[in-house]
Amino acid sequence: MILAHKIQLEPTVEQTISLAQHAGTARMVFNWGLAEWGRQLAAGLKPSAAKLKIQFNGVKYELFPWLKGIARDAHSQPFADLNTAFQRYFKKLARRPKFKSKGKAKDSFYVANDKLKLAGNRVRIPVIGWVRLRESLRFAGKIMSARVSRTADKWFISIQVDVGDLWY
Repeated sequence: MILAHKIQLEPTVEQTISLAQHAGTARMVFNWGLAEWGRQLAAGLKPSAAKLKIQFNGVKYELFPWLKGIARDAHSQPFADLNTAFQRYFKKLARRPKFKSKGKAKDSFYVANDKLKLAGNRVRIPVIGWVRLRESLRFAGKIMSARVSRTADKWFISIQVDVGDLWY
């Protein structure tokens, strides 16, 4: 069973800036993928998130050299998010994906389990470093992934933990 625990972060000023840069990168990459998906559809091609990711990886440092200072997951995961959004659209479970605008959508970015470290009331996020947590993680088990998000002016991390089989 996988459980999630959403915990408020207490970042420094420098970390707050870096968190915003990572979330902005994820938003920019999602929008780039969505625009490219539309261009390829209009050209009669069959786009896919995997093809778009390969295409983006071939040009990302030429077009966006500042990505070298951003954790890889922030500009890799948006393609999986775009794929999920289109799959939900094709199954008629959601509307067609829309561009994310700054300030209106909840900013967030993904952190893979192999890059995330926890130590008491602190979490280590790649590139950003150790960030204080408002409370410690409630669940014991294998960390599967995490998503850092901003609501208003507060930053949170939602950590998914595989706790095994629980019997009630």
